[in-house]
Amino acid sequence: MLSDEQIVTLYWERSEAAISETEAVYGSYCRKIAMNVLANNEDAAECVNDTYVHAWNAIPPERPRKLSAFLGTITRNLALHVWEKRQAEKRGGGRFDVVLSELEEVLSDDGASVERQIEAASITEAINGFLSVQSDVNRQLFVRRYWHTDSLEEIAADLGMSGSKAKSALFRMRKNLRIHLENEGIVV
Repeated sequence: MLSDEQIVTLYWERSEAAISETEAVYGSYCRKIAMNVLANNEDAAECVNDTYVHAWNAIPPERPRKLSAFLGTITRNLALHVWEKRQAEKRGGGRFDVVLSELEEVLSDDGASVERQIEAASITEAINGFLSVQSDVNRQLFVRRYWHTDSLEEIAADLGMSGSKAKSALFRMRKNLRIHLENEGIVV
């Protein structure tokens, strides 16, 4: 398998091998992200294919420092777009609803508010600051649950803890995140 740098070079050279190498290295990673949001094989597969198209169109001029994060972000955003479309069509489903409801108590869902959109950068910075002082295990719990939307059972098993311990840790983190955001002047 090629390194990230070698794959990015293929994109810069406009070599079609960039897509097949991306699939070989990151295909399962991107499919997992899409499936966690969409819970539908066909939609997830289409989302992953669209990820490759978006990467092809973005590189160059973009030169991602971390290809996995770059591709993961594209996949997640595309999956969220499909999920939102499904919700509008009343076809929704999957684990993503549960994850959103867990975070609802911390961040309100008034996405139409212009003030909230402007504040998004501040919220992101505050959450990153909060995560930077967490233990490695807590940071993994939070990111895997609320970014990758992995199931509690899967996260707990991978981290060698019980599901109830993972659930309790996430509950405490959400509570502490709320306090942290309020201390940062972010109204929640």
